[in-house]
Amino acid sequence: MNFVISICNPDNVNILKEICHELSLPINVILRGRGTAVRSMLDLLGLESNEKRVLLSVADNEKLKKFIKEQKKKMFIGVPGHGIVVSVPIKSIGGKRTMEKLNADAQLFGTKPEFNPSYELIVAIANEGRMDNVMNAARAAGATGGTVLHGKGEGGRNEEKFYNVSIASEKEVILIVARKEQKSDIMRSILEKAGPNTDAEAIVFSLPTSEVAGFGMFDDISE
Repeated sequence: MNFVISICNPDNVNILKEICHELSLPINVILRGRGTAVRSMLDLLGLESNEKRVLLSVADNEKLKKFIKEQKKKMFIGVPGHGIVVSVPIKSIGGKRTMEKLNADAQLFGTKPEFNPSYELIVAIANEGRMDNVMNAARAAGATGGTVLHGKGEGGRNEEKFYNVSIASEKEVILIVARKEQKSDIMRSILEKAGPNTDAEAIVFSLPTSEVAGFGMFDDISE
């Protein structure tokens, strides 16, 4: 089983939902996000906005390949500016009812997950408004772009209080798909230029991937 992250332009989100319905993918959550492309790149690609939609879903290996194939055919994933797909292998699932809801085969979890040897997913969490600090550091080490999600930090020991009411700090979550050989340099650059000792206070970690698509000629997905 795989946790699948699909990133597309708002105009294509209905097509993406139709594909999920056709494949009977059990869980689909849509979030608002934005890309990190600079204005000059948007103009080059003929795009007016950095606004993105991020769809989270779960799929087994067979449906994942069909899911990506349909996105390529109907949404032109792989053409610059049309979106990407990245999946992370799921190691375990909690409870029989959850397994049933996800249409998961329990026997599959005794086998070794399939990994994509070429890419990893870098996740950076930084203070609000510091996305540029993170992305400038990442690009300096070879990253080509990323997607930003907005959120709130919770549970910190040093939460700010206003009239004894806790105020959660605003956060930005930056997702960057990187080639495995570039991952360490990108993470190191983020830590040095936008890490915990800077105004961005970014933390960064990476996750293995099982499939990646949407990088044009560099796609490794098998048809």
